[in-house]
Parts: sequence; C-alpha cells; structure tokens
Amino acid sequence: MKKKKGLKKTLVDQILDKAGISHDSLSLNALEGSLPEGIDRSAIYKTLALKGDKTGPIIGIIPITEHLDEKKLAKVSGNKKVTMIPQKELQKTTGYVHGANNPVGIRQKHAFPIFIDQTAKESGSLIVSAGEIGRSIRIDSQILADFVAAEFTDLLTDH
Repeated sequence: MKKKKGLKKTLVDQILDKAGISHDSLSLNALEGSLPEGIDRSAIYKTLALKGDKTGPIIGIIPITEHLDEKKLAKVSGNKKVTMIPQKELQKTTGYVHGANNPVGIRQKHAFPIFIDQTAKESGSLIVSAGEIGRSIRIDSQILADFVAAEFTDLLTDH
C-alpha cells in the first residue's frame, strides 16, 4: 500500500497553481454525511449546468443549502428560459460528471457564461468542486470570479 503524502493535485489544483492563485485543496464529499471540522455547509457551493433558450449552456453556482431560481438566472443571462442539462448530457457538455462540475475546469474548455450567487461575494470565500467526486477547493470568491470571468448576482429562490 502506498503511503499517503497529502492530496494528489486535481487538474483544477494544477490550473490554479500555474496561474499563481492561492486556494486550499480539500477532501470532502458535500453530498455525504459529516463535514470536516471548521467547514460550514453554507460555505459549500454547487456548480449547476443549465441550457438557455438563447445562449446555450450557462453555469450557475449557488450554496448547496439553497435552490436555484431559474427565472432569475434566465433574466440575468439574457434568456427567456433556462433548464437543467440532463445528467446523461452533462459530461458531453461540460466535461464533468454530476458532482464534479466546477467553474475552473469548465472555463478552461468552454466560454460558457458563469454566474455566482452574490452570497459568495458577501462571505468572501467559497468551496467548490475540484473536478473530482470527493475533492473540493476553498478559494477567494472575487479571485475565482475574476479568473473564470463570472458575474455575481442573486440566483436564489426567495423563501
């Protein structure tokens, strides 16, 4: 058995390192049970891939504890309507399987518009997938937005 020496870098880690962008690599699966100490569930964001009726694929990033308001995303992205990309088309569209979509990797391959919920800007940092199930990165919200050319906006359903 191999000795574990820290976490193997994901492609996302490598892209950020190469760009000189500071981030923390985390091993966590937000979909399952307990989180490591010091990590709040509301700091973890999911990367959703949708299709706009005018723009084609668009990415929405929201806290895993919240629900996306598709009407808000449609409006801000210049669409009349947006719908989730079916799971069977996800990997073909974004290059990632369900649970591993991430803004860094998607931006490297595609120029899809990316929108991050404004709560990430307010909190200063967020945790998103690192492109592999069970792997995440914690990164400064504004730095991530600048790097992937994302826009902060209100994407959440009103409770």
